[in-house]
Formats: sequence, structure tokens, C-alpha cells
Amino acid sequence: MPGWGGALSAAMFLYSGYAKHAGCSFEPEEGGNSSLDWLNKRKGGVLAHLERLETQVNRSHKKVEEPQGAQAVQSALGTKIRKLRSLRDKLRAEVKQRQARGEARIASVEPNPTLEIGEHEVWERKWESLKAILQAYRFTGLSGKLTSRGVCVCIHTAFEGNLLDSYFVDLVIQKPLRIHHHSIPVFIPLEEISAKYLQTNIQHFLFSLCEYLNAYSGRKYQADQLQSDFAAFLAGPLQRNSLCNLLSFTYKVELKGQTFPFCARLLYKDLMVTLPTDVTVTYQGMDARPTSWEEQQASHENLFRSKPLHQVFASFARRENSDMNLVY
Repeated sequence: MPGWGGALSAAMFLYSGYAKHAGCSFEPEEGGNSSLDWLNKRKGGVLAHLERLETQVNRSHKKVEEPQGAQAVQSALGTKIRKLRSLRDKLRAEVKQRQARGEARIASVEPNPTLEIGEHEVWERKWESLKAILQAYRFTGLSGKLTSRGVCVCIHTAFEGNLLDSYFVDLVIQKPLRIHHHSIPVFIPLEEISAKYLQTNIQHFLFSLCEYLNAYSGRKYQADQLQSDFAAFLAGPLQRNSLCNLLSFTYKVELKGQTFPFCARLLYKDLMVTLPTDVTVTYQGMDARPTSWEEQQASHENLFRSKPLHQVFASFARRENSDMNLVY
């Protein structure tokens, strides 16, 4: 093949140089024909060695280039960060300038007569709304009449179809709305209700006030009924506070011909309800408790929680022939 001898000579020269450097001999084996035969046997190893040398050189170049590439990327990112920071500072400055201009415009605006007319219309609407509310509540215990200052609202309380006490609130229709005079008991949180609803929702104000007053009147009515109609059942005076949301009394129960005194404590935590939220019944006698004490205690507490006070005693009175009777 043309040129093959030259290529082999060059390869042998390169390899011989490598062999001399490494201390190797290139003498042909005994029985060999020539150096050409020897090279034919060894050429694969020489070429493989050259490929490995080339691979090592390429790797060394990559190791040198990698740090340079990382530095270039880092430099580009640093430049981008500086540009973004500069843009952020410009935007912040522009926002501050616009805010300053807006505040200056607001300060320089003159009073608008049309705005005052709008507020007057709002109060006119409130006035019409109040009259409509009074008309709607005429048959629900709420009535009123117009006065020179505004309107006087009368709240009629009731419980179980029985008309009870009435209260009034004299409102002055002006800005802001205010209470000129009233007959609401001092223990009803009128100031708290007014602060919440009087200026924003007159209907809610009247509704909340009605609930408080009706609940108070209902609790008071129950206590009055117990003292007047079922006084013989009590073993002592009924104790109550001004709100009638805490009642305490002792009553007698006859079981198997023997009378046992019990004490009931009724607490109304919610001032807008007529049934107690907490009930406690305890035994007050000096003798041993009745055998069915726990059963009687649970039954009484459940009745006090679920029925008006006077209805509980009325039901006890109808069971005078049962194992548990109240003594008249």
C-alpha cells in the first residue's frame, strides 16, 4: 500500500522515542522477520496510547476553561443585579413624587357645595327610613311620634302575650344623631348599644334595644309570678339582682311523705334571653338526702333550663300525687 512504509516509519520513530524515554527495548523477537513485523504487532498499542494522550490534553484544556466560564457568568449576573437595583431606586423615587403631588392636590381642593348637598340628602333619607321603621314596628311593640327635635320612640315590652312595662327614647335628628332623654333602666347597656349602631344603623339600634328590654321584662315577670302565685312553694325569700339575671331561692319537695328542701341558683349570662344559661340545684336539708336525689336534681335542672320559671312550678303542682311533689 503506498505510503504505508512512511507512516510505519514515523510511528516507529515516535514509539522508539517514547521507549527510550521509558527505558524499553525494540529488539525483534527471535525468529522474527523484520522490524516491520514487529510494528505490525505493536501498532495497535501505539495508536491507543496516542489517543489517551490526546484525551488527557483535552481534559486539561477544559479544566482551564471552566473557571474562566464561571467568572464570565458571575460578572454578567453582577451587571444585571446592578441594573435592577438602579431601576428599583428610580421607581421608588417616582412613586414618592406621585404621592407628594396627590397630597398637594387634595390639600388645595376647595369645599364642594355639591358634597354638602349630598350629605343633606343622606340625612333626609335617614329621616324617612326612621319613619318607615316606626310604621313597620307599630304592631310589634315599637311606636313613636314626631317632635320638634326629631322623634320619640316608645318600646312596649311583653312576655307570653302579657303586656308589661313601656320605655321611651327621645332622639334628636341632627348630625350626629343623639339621645335627648330616655327612660331606659340604668343597668341596660344603652351607651354601648348607641356607640355601636345609633350613627350607622338606626334600625339595628332599636332592634337591639327592644331585645334587651323584652328579655329583662320577661325575667322580671317570671320572678314576680313565682313570688305571687307560688309563694307557698318557697322556703324563703327569692333573691334577685336589678337585672334579674341572677335568681336564688329555696323550695320544698315531698318524697314518700317526707319534705326535702332544695336550693336553686339560676344565672342568665346572656342579657338578651329569658331562660337561664347556668342552673345549679343543691340539697339544703340536715337529714340524709332522698334515695332518688341525683335523679330529682337532674330533672329539676333540666326543667329550669327549658321552661319559664313559673311554668316549672305550675307543672310541679300538677304532679302532687306522684313520687315527687312540691308542698303547697
